[in-house]
Amino acid sequence: MTSATTAKPIDKLEAMFAANRAAGRKVLAPFVTAGDPDLDATVDVLTTIAEAGASLCELGVPYSDPIADGPVIQASYTRALDKGLTLEGVFSAAKQASDRTSMPILAMASYSLVFRRGIDRFVADAVAVGLAGFVVPDLPIEESDDLDAACRQAGLALVRLVTPTTPPDRAEAIAKKSTGFLYCVSVAGVTGARTQLPDGLVDRIRWLKTKTDVPILVGFGISSPDQVKAVCEVADGAIVGSALVRRVAEHAGQPREAMLTGVRRFVTDLAAACR
Repeated sequence: MTSATTAKPIDKLEAMFAANRAAGRKVLAPFVTAGDPDLDATVDVLTTIAEAGASLCELGVPYSDPIADGPVIQASYTRALDKGLTLEGVFSAAKQASDRTSMPILAMASYSLVFRRGIDRFVADAVAVGLAGFVVPDLPIEESDDLDAACRQAGLALVRLVTPTTPPDRAEAIAKKSTGFLYCVSVAGVTGARTQLPDGLVDRIRWLKTKTDVPILVGFGISSPDQVKAVCEVADGAIVGSALVRRVAEHAGQPREAMLTGVRRFVTDLAAACR
């Protein structure tokens, strides 16, 4: 058993997956934009989704030139940046949320933010605030060795993404390199809620399971309990982004508790579909 003095951030993530497997549950992984509508709200939302049944969370770090984010998440990034959001503010919110909940939180960030801050400093800051790892969607596997090495040394997960257009040999290499879990992008294109799962997704997940031992989570377009349930019949869990970000935005002008009530109800229904 890993002692408290040698525990690493990724241990928290792996323990969460193990606990869900033992309980016969799949994993719900909501995406939350840091700083939208403000950082205090972000901390409250992170705490609320954990209480409502989320197993882990991707905390989106707003960036002025998002790579694969659809209009809902792009708009949330713009709102946060227009209010003067800083990376220090994101790390502060992550620290507050990590102190209030045991739910693993991973930062979803553009590699340009990591590079600009410096890999060693970015990784050290993540460990200091209790993050479990990173999702870096614009970092090609060929250019990821430095960040991969730093994450492995610090015990952070570095989650990789596989898309429908990724060639099989490349998908296999990505799957073998991913730590924490593998992010299976359900559709080509950008994020955003969709009404049905794409053809071929189930077969792709089954094939990926033969190439890696890490859990496989499916994201992009997952927006309803029925879709979560369908994904969880074959994958280890579902990532829900735009649909939750939209709910936060819709309630942003209301009293804080009204927003959190809407978030709690939505995530509770999604989590029920994972059982």
